[in-house]
Amino acid sequence: MKVTYHGHSVVTVDTGDHHLIVDPFLTGNPFTDLKPEDIQAEVILLTHGHSDHVGDTVEIAKQNQALIVAPNELAVYLGWKGLNVHPMHIGGAYQFNFGKVKLTQAFHGSAYTEEENQKLVYTGMPAGILLTIAGKTIFHAGDTGLFSDMKLIGELNKIDLAFLPIGDNFTMGPEDAKLAAEWLNAKQVVPIHYSTFPVIKQDPYAFVDLLPAGVGKVLKSGESIEL
Repeated sequence: MKVTYHGHSVVTVDTGDHHLIVDPFLTGNPFTDLKPEDIQAEVILLTHGHSDHVGDTVEIAKQNQALIVAPNELAVYLGWKGLNVHPMHIGGAYQFNFGKVKLTQAFHGSAYTEEENQKLVYTGMPAGILLTIAGKTIFHAGDTGLFSDMKLIGELNKIDLAFLPIGDNFTMGPEDAKLAAEWLNAKQVVPIHYSTFPVIKQDPYAFVDLLPAGVGKVLKSGESIEL
């Protein structure tokens, strides 16, 4: 199974049989190596409703007839656009044909910005995603501050790979993300959600240096980890 980082918080998972994309913010993402029209994904996983995470979901979903798995209110909003959605909520899990998804809490906001109307559409609670697929467990924390239940998430799950935001200002910074990595006890940790905008500029290599040897790994856009 190949898990690939594509800048900001975009992650793809390819098992050979199944193709998934998480938080497909491509248009306007200066670091991504992907274009929306080139995406082939049967499933789109969304952590919350902010525009830099929903991104190109509508276009990708329509061109692939993809299933969107998202927190309930966000799923309902996208369903009203004629898309195929599966709503979930914090603490809930569901066994799909590609694997199991469980939503964890995340401390952040969640509203979709309709810029043309200068309107914010409430899209429910933000979430992290525990994805168990092809015998491995991947944790995508979404956008979140540090919270102590990360220790419980680590105790209840054997996490093979965790994606953690380090940008600060809107999410955890490097020091808090270091503690999150310790609590989650993931075998590998990849930093995300940094340097896309000036206010979240960070050095991912400095973050990795805070972690035990071999745990942290910086992925450039388009680079993968084999699980």
